[in-house]
Amino acid sequence: MTRPITAGVDGSPESAAAAAWAAREAVRRELPLRLVHVGTPVPEALALAADEDARARWARDLLAETGQQIAERHPGLATTTDVLDEDGAAEALLAAARDAELLALGSRGHGPLVGFLLGSVGQQVIARAERPVVLVRSDDRPAGEAAGREVVVGQEGDPLDSAAALEFAFRTAAARGAAVRAVRAWSLPPVFAYSPASLGLLDESGGMEPYEKKALGEALAPWRERFPDVPVTEHVEIGSAGQVLLSVAPRAQLLVVGRRARRTAVGARIGSVAHAVLHHAPCPVTVVPVVPHTGGTGLTVR
Repeated sequence: MTRPITAGVDGSPESAAAAAWAAREAVRRELPLRLVHVGTPVPEALALAADEDARARWARDLLAETGQQIAERHPGLATTTDVLDEDGAAEALLAAARDAELLALGSRGHGPLVGFLLGSVGQQVIARAERPVVLVRSDDRPAGEAAGREVVVGQEGDPLDSAAALEFAFRTAAARGAAVRAVRAWSLPPVFAYSPASLGLLDESGGMEPYEKKALGEALAPWRERFPDVPVTEHVEIGSAGQVLLSVAPRAQLLVVGRRARRTAVGARIGSVAHAVLHHAPCPVTVVPVVPHTGGTGLTVR
């Protein structure tokens, strides 16, 4: 089954940028594009969509106009549009993501998510989506994807923990002719956190930093082999993962992080690293779900 690149459109400048980003990615990956609208129009459009029939017309017109603009930029790109049931917006978006190669949504950055991503809806979509979710700011432009800008990806834990994010980063870089910068941040944990076995591994590696570099190299090895034409920079730095990733984000055309969905008493939550980069990175951010260890290499993304 061919999965489309899907973008949520709600009338905001951020969602317009997300749709434009998704169209470019669909062209690069030779995939169809799907534009969807769900939920209440953004505040600026409410006066034009006061009742249910008016909102439906507004949504159809918005999708048609967005589709027309994309067709003018990308003739030949197969594009479909759908108005989703606004009851249960999060579930509708999660279903759209489930059937997509990836889901692109608008993000204000440096603050809360906008449009149908206000409050718990956005959090649920990002934290529960089974496919990658890309957050795009309104000031995103194609120039940011120009040669020389890297695809930056965060790596942590063992190779299987980061396989899905690394695969996404390498496949995206290969499609764009870009380089990958793989970032592994480390800190000095309390001495009691070390087991005798881990202390032995540290001794063999020559200390913490060589140990972290070795771990990053091992995680990257299968992806270097599968994508030999993608240049790779290995970046190991002491500090929190969020801070280190944000320090290199200005050179990135895309930042990729993995996430594990976490359930709390108040609902789904994303991790602190994803939270930091979603709100402060100057480039689009892809949040890739961590795939449970089942013996495979993780999520396969075209």
